Amino acid sequence: MIRNNFRILLAEQKKKMSDVEKDTGLAKATIRSLYHETAKGVQFNTLETICEYLKCDVGELLKIKKEGA
Repeated sequence: MIRNNFRILLAEQKKKMSDVEKDTGLAKATIRSLYHETAKGVQFNTLETICEYLKCDVGELLKIKKEGA
């Protein structure tokens, strides 16, 4: 299972979903689905935009959670 740390990274940087939307131009629905971990898939350009905005690597944003861990 892949978990994302989007919500955690935003909190650490004291940013809101509305900041991401305003500053990146990403759709509110895309940001919301990542924040609430309901996204079924993410386009590479979206990942790139978020990582550039949060100044992080994809590995910091997305983590593989092993079953039972």
